Amino acid sequence: MKIICVGRNYAEHIKELDNQRPEQPVLFMKPDSAVILKNNPFIIPTFSSDIHYEVELLVKIAKIGKHIAREFASDYYNEIGLGIDFTARDLQTQLKAKGLPWERAKGFDGSAMIGQFVDKTTLGNLNALDFSMQKNGSTVQQGNTSDMLWKIDELIEYISKYFTLKIGDIIFTGTPSGVGPVTHGDQLVGFINNEEFFSLKVK
Repeated sequence: MKIICVGRNYAEHIKELDNQRPEQPVLFMKPDSAVILKNNPFIIPTFSSDIHYEVELLVKIAKIGKHIAREFASDYYNEIGLGIDFTARDLQTQLKAKGLPWERAKGFDGSAMIGQFVDKTTLGNLNALDFSMQKNGSTVQQGNTSDMLWKIDELIEYISKYFTLKIGDIIFTGTPSGVGPVTHGDQLVGFINNEEFFSLKVK
């Protein structure tokens, strides 16, 4: 399994981090060691003093594909989920300033929270899905897939030009605005269409 992440896919998130709007999807990877094991907490790493949450809609690939045409992209996934891309923002800022890759800030152990998946047919229009996250009972992020710069099928078309997609691969499709820091004791709960998809403790 590989985890392919999309950066800068929501305009308001681009603005809040003062980034430039990309002409093509921004891609980066997380190793499988980034996945938080089921029922485990997120443990704040010692090498960062500014870990941010980024809630994202997830797509699980259901069959092998390469150079997938957009009109056939929907045949390659059956399930949609929700997760968190944890980011060492202080480390990422340092790396970006030097023009270096982000992997240490994005792919460290435990940096990928993957919640439950459901059959995509139960969710309605995938290009108009509401999703959100609460921190300690207050909503901190909320988005709708209609605001994606590149929709799911467009992402699959683009990603599959460069990486063969295999069964079980997961695509993190980008985060809306509202990202922020986590601290010890936080409780993070994610929703799609008001249905809970994950609950995670921060330690």
